[in-house]
Amino acid sequence: MATSQRARPTLDIDVAALSDGERDELVKLGAIAGDGRPLPYLPPSHAPRRTPVAKHAVSAPSVLNEAYAYDRPSSFTRALSFPIGDVTVLLVSGTASVDDRGETVHVGDFRAQCWRTYRNISTLLASAGMTWRDVVRTTCYLRDIERDYRDFNEVRTAFFGWLGLDPLPASTGIQARLCREDLLVEIEAIAVARNGAGPAGAKESGRG
Repeated sequence: MATSQRARPTLDIDVAALSDGERDELVKLGAIAGDGRPLPYLPPSHAPRRTPVAKHAVSAPSVLNEAYAYDRPSSFTRALSFPIGDVTVLLVSGTASVDDRGETVHVGDFRAQCWRTYRNISTLLASAGMTWRDVVRTTCYLRDIERDYRDFNEVRTAFFGWLGLDPLPASTGIQARLCREDLLVEIEAIAVARNGAGPAGAKESGRG
């Protein structure tokens, strides 16, 4: 048992730089000992003994880098799929006008950033064997919703009309300060597709 615990990873953090509040919370969380020693994670005794739902990271490296590839890596996957009964659910993380090197594309051009964002999401959907016909919900974050919402809605309406989506996905639009000053729009999506039926809407042939 001791050997197994030593093999577990410990918190990768500079303990000496912790504030008193951080140290107190990490001790109570069980991540460090009272003397500051990092401790391996041990599942709580009340944790249910069941097999987790199988989850699969989905990526689209031809258009969009992985978050861990940044100089200061971010801890999330671009998209995650998992089965529920006879369907597969795909959760697409907030996606913006970023290229395969993680660089912002179309700085200052809101409408072009919208189109690149839709292309990135389309490619993530394709990587999961899905299309926009499988998308049931989007959440859309605009840096300046009063200035840009009309352009956003025109691009979205044109894109969804080109795809022939009916019904349209449910959606929420929110003004938010995004993770970079030069990003003007970010979209996250939820898609659902039946298992074993092949890519939904495959006849669209590249139309997302």
